Amino acid sequence: MTGAGNHVIPNVHFRKVNGMTKGGHYRAMFRTWFDQAARKKRRSQNRKTKAAKIAPRPVAGLLRPVVHPPTQRYNMKLRLGKGFTLEELREAKISPKLAPTIGIAVDHRRRNKCAESLAVNVNRLKLYKSKLLIFPNKSGKKGVKKGDTPKSELTNVAQNTFKEIIPVERPTLRVKARAISAEEKEASAYKTLKKARTNLKYDGAKRKKAEEAKSKDA
Repeated sequence: MTGAGNHVIPNVHFRKVNGMTKGGHYRAMFRTWFDQAARKKRRSQNRKTKAAKIAPRPVAGLLRPVVHPPTQRYNMKLRLGKGFTLEELREAKISPKLAPTIGIAVDHRRRNKCAESLAVNVNRLKLYKSKLLIFPNKSGKKGVKKGDTPKSELTNVAQNTFKEIIPVERPTLRVKARAISAEEKEASAYKTLKKARTNLKYDGAKRKKAEEAKSKDA
């Protein structure tokens, strides 16, 4: 029964229990998750097995650069990119052919669009180089090559188990509330933009006028 007034006639389907039925067995289409704890344990064991297999190399694999994702929606964030550019490797004094052999990813397609991102990734490479330990390929004196780490420094080396070999320093985007300064109150964003548009519009005419004045003076 509904209350007083003009309401929808009740037409609830009480026989459709829990979404889907199959004869007398309810919950025919429901999927259980009783193996959740076992899966968690299996994933942990698989991670440990993989880490032991590639030890003493870092678990995360190759060192990757810090990049800004494309489009206006995401470009304020930071994430790991595919590989370092040839320019970044050149600045850090690392050969592009040597880089993959010492655990550094290379991406010959990527380009540096600003000096800031270049400096960040060059510093990342330099920090990696300062902490890098290179094990010889073979045992014995003949297996040691130029650039390999001395044997005395290779005892009890801990494996890097971070998700990012060198953690990405993500800036805090939150700005604390503060009082508006007198300069900010006086400044007008509209006037600043208007002036910039005007200067851009008449830039060619101003340059032409200046060149004509120079030619007259000469």
